[in-house]
Amino acid sequence: MRARPGQEAPTDLLTTVRPAAGRGGASRPRRVSPAGHARRPAMLLTALLTGGVAAAVLGLHGAPVASAEATSVLGAQEALLAGDEGLELKPQASVTVAEAQARLQEVAASRAARAEAAAAAAEAARPKWVLPVEGARFTSGYGSRWGTFHYGIDLAAPMRTPEYAVGDGVVLRAGAASGFGLAVYILHENGDVTVYGHMDEILVEPGQYVEAGETIALLGNRGQSTGPHLHFEVHQGGEDGERINPVPWLRARGVGI
Repeated sequence: MRARPGQEAPTDLLTTVRPAAGRGGASRPRRVSPAGHARRPAMLLTALLTGGVAAAVLGLHGAPVASAEATSVLGAQEALLAGDEGLELKPQASVTVAEAQARLQEVAASRAARAEAAAAAAEAARPKWVLPVEGARFTSGYGSRWGTFHYGIDLAAPMRTPEYAVGDGVVLRAGAASGFGLAVYILHENGDVTVYGHMDEILVEPGQYVEAGETIALLGNRGQSTGPHLHFEVHQGGEDGERINPVPWLRARGVGI
């Protein structure tokens, strides 16, 4: 193609090749068609598309792709195994059955010691002596009264107010009692016996061990009584021992009325 005056000839359409002798011995450039340049990209694109479709079709059937994936996994495993070569293999850590049993015994002993310590702390913290009724009103003391002798103290409170064992002990008697309607007798470690009378309901039975502050009955108005109250006595040295004033006896144990 000839260029117009003032324009350069397009260089992408002409390629200078080895001179060829023409008539008269003069050489002239050989024209090369641009179709040769365009044909190569087209052929490459076709090849790529064809290969992609073939790969997709084969992948749908699964066998060739699966085979390739299996080959890849096997190769990775072989590489990992090959990487372990030369490493020192140590035996699995363990202890003997005897050592394990000894450890179990140590743990059991430690737990027992902790439980014993906790029980000792709780025992030390709990009160050893308490009032037989909380919040009661002192209405009558130990001594002469109405021409007779009153061998205990009276503590008035609403009906069915809880009554407590004043100290640790064992229930000697629980049930009907002359003059008291219902009564409970408790033997304490020092041999003294405390007596609780006029209750509405008894909650313990003979032979039962009770601790200080444990509910033994509900306050009442049974027997020879002018109103709901607890009649409380202390028999020194046993049930048939001397009936002493409960107020100083309780005070000596840290309980004031």
